[in-house]
Amino acid sequence: MASKAQQAPLGLRLATYGFIIAWLILAAFPFIWTLWGSFKVELDFFSIADWTNALTGELTKDTHGSSFTGAGYEGAWVKEEFWRSVINTFLVCFFVVVTSLTLGTLGGYALSRSGHNYVFWLLITALIFRAMPPITLVSGYLPPFFAWNLWGYLPTGIIVLVAINQPFTLWMLHSFFQKIPKELDESAKVDGCTQFQAFRHVIIPVMWPGVITTGLFSFLLAYNDFAVTAMLLAKENQTMVPKIASFLGTTQTEGNVMFAVAAVVSATAPLFILVMFFQRQIVSGLTAGAVKG
Repeated sequence: MASKAQQAPLGLRLATYGFIIAWLILAAFPFIWTLWGSFKVELDFFSIADWTNALTGELTKDTHGSSFTGAGYEGAWVKEEFWRSVINTFLVCFFVVVTSLTLGTLGGYALSRSGHNYVFWLLITALIFRAMPPITLVSGYLPPFFAWNLWGYLPTGIIVLVAINQPFTLWMLHSFFQKIPKELDESAKVDGCTQFQAFRHVIIPVMWPGVITTGLFSFLLAYNDFAVTAMLLAKENQTMVPKIASFLGTTQTEGNVMFAVAAVVSATAPLFILVMFFQRQIVSGLTAGAVKG
């Protein structure tokens, strides 16, 4: 009886469900519409005369004999070799995440266990640098990279992305480490562990939700970056986002919009899979409270 009394009124529940469904439709619509349009020709998907052509695919049928075509994907992946950019992107993301988490976990743990006053000011300084637009930081790297003939290579972009991402990683992991009682370290030391062994065998297993959450944000930074990779990487080393922009062309060169549409779908799909796969770790990492000993 008590559980029934505590239930929300039927009207409120229907309104809540309706809002959630409407929000999901609105949130998913851009991706669904882009996915649908990626199998059309440009004159259908961007039709000015009749927007229903994007649904029916009249011109697509006239051109390819079917209402759907994979010409956009073929042009992006085969003709323009988008697969190279996919490989470059995952190489950049892998090394950015590994480097950022390695430095961030060590630094965040050291700062969380330090009692010195400089820790606060160091974190504030890190936060200020993280708040600065990446484009303002990239310009400072260009002169030495050109002088030392380092411009255009993947390691160059990885170094800069790590430098830009490290303050955020350090700040976030420091916050997670602070929620772990110092008594865990002391108990491990009593059992004969060194400081590093306590960190490795006791603290890190407790910290996994925070590490995964921080790693995901580091991955998204590198995956979605445009400013750094567009300015520091040569054409053959481009990641996905700058490559998609190149499909659109410029005022001097003609682009292929449907290559870009197909590439956008190809680049977005892995993010959906990643978030769905790690959703529990993301939620637990973002909502982790104090750890009880």
